[in-house]
Amino acid sequence: HICFIVVNEFCERFSYYGMKAVLTLYFLSYLKWDKDLSTAVYHAFSGLCYFTPILGALIADSWLGKFKTIIYLSIVYVIGHVIKSVGAIPTVGNKDVHIALSMLGLILIAFGTGGIKPCVAAFGGDQFDEDSMKERQKFFSIFYMSINAGSLLSTVITPVLRGDVKCFGEDCYALAFGVPAALMMVALAVFIFGSSLYKKNPPQGNILLQVCNCIGFAIKNRWNSSKSAPKRTHWLDWAEDKYSKRLIEEIRMVLRVLVLYIPLPMFWALFDQQGSRWTLQATRMNLAFMLNALMILLFVPIFDLIIYPLVSLCRINIRPLRKMATGMIFAALAFGAATLVEVNVVKTVVEPAPAGKCLLQVYNLAGRDISVKVPDNDVFPDPIKDLQVDVSANAGSFQQFFNTRPEPVNLTVGREQFYVPSDYIRLRGVGPETCDSLNLGLLDFGASYTFILLQESGTIVAKRMEDVEANNVHIAWQIPQYVLLTAGEVMFSITGLEFSYSQAPTNMKSVLQAGWLLTVAFGNVIVLIVAEGAGLEQWKEFLLFAGLLLGVCVIFSIMAYFYTNNDPEQLDKIFLEDSRWDEDEDDNMKKKNEEIQLNKAGKSTRL
Repeated sequence: HICFIVVNEFCERFSYYGMKAVLTLYFLSYLKWDKDLSTAVYHAFSGLCYFTPILGALIADSWLGKFKTIIYLSIVYVIGHVIKSVGAIPTVGNKDVHIALSMLGLILIAFGTGGIKPCVAAFGGDQFDEDSMKERQKFFSIFYMSINAGSLLSTVITPVLRGDVKCFGEDCYALAFGVPAALMMVALAVFIFGSSLYKKNPPQGNILLQVCNCIGFAIKNRWNSSKSAPKRTHWLDWAEDKYSKRLIEEIRMVLRVLVLYIPLPMFWALFDQQGSRWTLQATRMNLAFMLNALMILLFVPIFDLIIYPLVSLCRINIRPLRKMATGMIFAALAFGAATLVEVNVVKTVVEPAPAGKCLLQVYNLAGRDISVKVPDNDVFPDPIKDLQVDVSANAGSFQQFFNTRPEPVNLTVGREQFYVPSDYIRLRGVGPETCDSLNLGLLDFGASYTFILLQESGTIVAKRMEDVEANNVHIAWQIPQYVLLTAGEVMFSITGLEFSYSQAPTNMKSVLQAGWLLTVAFGNVIVLIVAEGAGLEQWKEFLLFAGLLLGVCVIFSIMAYFYTNNDPEQLDKIFLEDSRWDEDEDDNMKKKNEEIQLNKAGKSTRL
């Protein structure tokens, strides 16, 4: 029955990442938003998806239970996808209708995906007994692989559906959003199909309200207590006057884990820059390809089947928190590698002219070497070479005009007059219909070219001039940083997912999963603060993040050293024995009272 949960997660992640793969392009090209608004809405949606898990966890643990929560919020998820797809159909209303439907769909998707996110992982963990720890660890590894498999396939397929399939005379965003909607329907159907096989734990009441009230009562009681009052072992013990010892101990367990989570957002601050900073770095390099999702599919079985067993043979105790700390170190090393790559990439990039300066390009079509003199400046000390082409009277003349003004202009060159519309490039002497079969040759990635079209023997010939040299740093130099970051992700993320489940009391497992997901949301907030506030060069920013994570790793390691593992199963046994002892005490008291009553009755009879 575990396969139903894994397939459900695969389809759901395909649905989510497939929709996000074309979301920014949809904002830019379909809704005609600018880059700033598109980026802001995109990140607002992503942030909402990681803050809503708290809501889903509350509904699951306090009201509906995990199974029903997944079902109901998946329906909300599907409705959101359908509305989003309808909003991408050009014939449905005007632009305002498209925007309204898109925003409504995204809000429903955020509540759906965020709400089920902590429940699915916790529900999968519920299917295993405490004695099946190794099997549960393997489940979380396979579960994480399904996430990345869905991500990898969707980010390849949905952009193809958008660009290669045409509907309504333009890119088919309706289909690109419709396929993820269909996959989410499949995910819901698969999950429901395995319903009779699942182990379903009932909800435990409004647990979060109890937790908040208990913490508030303990603080209030401690604050109002007199100095002569007996000391308590833990500050939560001040709530014993009103709340059960079991609830107090469960809250203590959760708080210990949540305190341990405080440094973790820094890892996600580095990890999530794969989709922003590292992608921008790749655009300035030679070639481009996706690595992380593919490497996850390779690394998870390698770590589970080879690396971890080999480390165990060396008699090294691989505790979860040690794995997570090691993952942080690998992520910091990945950003160190990214820094080295960035330093070399910037050498090949032409910086824009500073304020008060300009870039001047001169094309020599004179048929001989020429010298260019600029008054009071020696910007061209050497003669400019000719293109080495024979420009005869029969070759036609070449003029190129760039009009950046909002209104058209009339130009006079010698006896010739030209009308140049705004934002228009006019080529005179070469008809556009004759340029269909031009072979421009191999164009290197990152370079900027100007092609001059001339007639030679009645044939149009393209003469290439390289304005900006091609990037000489190959994209393959990004492989080491992706390898290091993926290794860190396997040790940090998968381990943290399983750790969050194992350390949570039975009635708070979804809540703690939501707390784990909140670290991702706060990691993205850190990126926004540093990126917007620091104002550093990119390589310095990479180095800053690497240093911050190493510092956080030291703090986390110290906290992990003093951390005592929770044992929710042992907690159940202790309080089960206590409840039995209380029942035995009650039975003894009842028997004693009955004997007293009988004795009293006997004495009164004799009297």
